[in-house]
Amino acid sequence: MNKAIIGEKIGITRIFTEDGCMIPVTVIKAGPCVVSYKKTIEKDGYSAIQLGYGKIKEEKVKKPQLVFFEKNKIEPVKILHEFKLADAESLNIGDFIKVNVFSVGECVDVTGTSKGKGWAGVIKRWNFRRLRESHGTGPVSRHGGSIGQCSDPSRVYKGLRSAGHLGHERVTVQNLKIVKIFENENLIAIKGSVPGPKGSIVYIKDTVKKGKKEGK
Repeated sequence: MNKAIIGEKIGITRIFTEDGCMIPVTVIKAGPCVVSYKKTIEKDGYSAIQLGYGKIKEEKVKKPQLVFFEKNKIEPVKILHEFKLADAESLNIGDFIKVNVFSVGECVDVTGTSKGKGWAGVIKRWNFRRLRESHGTGPVSRHGGSIGQCSDPSRVYKGLRSAGHLGHERVTVQNLKIVKIFENENLIAIKGSVPGPKGSIVYIKDTVKKGKKEGK
């Protein structure tokens, strides 16, 4: 990983190109992120940096975290996240990473927390089809059907797809193309959708699938 930044999902819109093509994009307010901590191979066994994003009042910060911020001489931030960057050694505590680390046309991976949808049945959660609604099915046409076994093995297998909690989990969408960057507003427009509702925190990193969408 060479580049990374923390951002906040603003919403979805569209951008028109010069030849009249419409591109659906997700707008993200990315950075500026401060380097709040630095890990080295000599001390920690690996090289990485911790980035901080979002302002927060001191009275809302816990005392151990406040001591951490005062020790590193940085303003308190709301979000802290660690990234293993290839050039982590060249960065120092207090440095800022802005949206201009990326450029238009690059492909990135975006990680966020998907929308929570509560308890969901098997049709919504696993795309099951409905049961027959005649000949004795009864009022259970949206149920999962029988899950029992015969005398052997006389149990329900692990990993059975059934009703349960849907959404609100960590999701990464890979290989999304950067369409436009607004440096003055710290905004980045990424083609397609990214996980999470408006206002949620997302993590943008350079993609692990290099060059598969270049020129598209």
